[in-house]
Amino acid sequence: MNIARRLLSAALTTALPAALIALTLPLTAPAWAAPGSLRIGSLVPKNSLYHQQLLEMGEAWRKAQGEGAKFVVFTDGSQGGEAELARRMRIGQLQGALLSVVGLREIDPAISALQNLPLLFKSWEEVDYVREKMRPAMEKKFLDKGFVVLGWGDAGWVRFFSKAPAFRPDDYKGMKFFAWGSEAEQQAIMKSLGYTPVPLETADILPSIQTGMINVVPSTPYFALATQVYNTAPHMLEINWAPIVGAMVVTRKAWDEMAPAAQQALRTAGEKAGVEMRGKARREVDEAVDAMKKRGLVVNRPSPEQLREWNELADKLYPRIRGTMVPAETFDEVFAHLKAYRAGKGR
Repeated sequence: MNIARRLLSAALTTALPAALIALTLPLTAPAWAAPGSLRIGSLVPKNSLYHQQLLEMGEAWRKAQGEGAKFVVFTDGSQGGEAELARRMRIGQLQGALLSVVGLREIDPAISALQNLPLLFKSWEEVDYVREKMRPAMEKKFLDKGFVVLGWGDAGWVRFFSKAPAFRPDDYKGMKFFAWGSEAEQQAIMKSLGYTPVPLETADILPSIQTGMINVVPSTPYFALATQVYNTAPHMLEINWAPIVGAMVVTRKAWDEMAPAAQQALRTAGEKAGVEMRGKARREVDEAVDAMKKRGLVVNRPSPEQLREWNELADKLYPRIRGTMVPAETFDEVFAHLKAYRAGKGR
């Protein structure tokens, strides 16, 4: 199920994940960027709160970069899934991307620790604390691999949206989960626990749930609402499986070619966009659920006994995740930071 969560996390990111801007939205990108242009890829929906923040970010960069500067955002996964976006940045077809952990781990796997540990984080305060503690080292790793992190965002908690009602882990064993095709280790863990992952790309989620290819979509409420997934999968399990965490990154090559004033403007705008996205995304979790409930969504709340079963599943997953989905050293670091934070809060 941690896999499900990661998958969901990725799907969620479609609604997210972390800061892009669009002035035009061509269906296909030219092979190479012209001087003074930044082409940014993302899974976020056009006109979503994430897209709007990115528009503001791009405008700040254009003004600082000067005449002729272009900031183009490709929304709705038009440039491929998150693994493909990372590949396109490496070969120069894109200069940046707004990615969730699913895509960011293609650059450095340590980032997985922020999103792939099910039921570990109990609040956004815990997520923020651990991220800020790990942020300098993570950004240094990204820089060493040729990427500059401009801002961190998130897209809400992953919930499970299914065609049939489900309350406990065993209820999902007869169902088929959306899963990211690039995450073989997640799929292996799911299968070993008796779950059925179906590897797909984000763009395939809605038609696949409509045709019955999948029965469950791990997703944030915002994404489920924006894509209308809840119309076909009208049952939501109300547990905070995992946060969807993301970041806006640009290639170091593109960064080094910017004017100093443009670098500063982009970094400042990226930091601001991250703060705005985190705040708005967190508020919209409840707002999205309320909007879907008015249109037929059924919210299934697990009993204390059922919630205990979910926590037991998470505890069973952690040893499998450590060293596979999350590097062992980073896994241990997250747990150490959480222990320190909770001790300071008297927990």
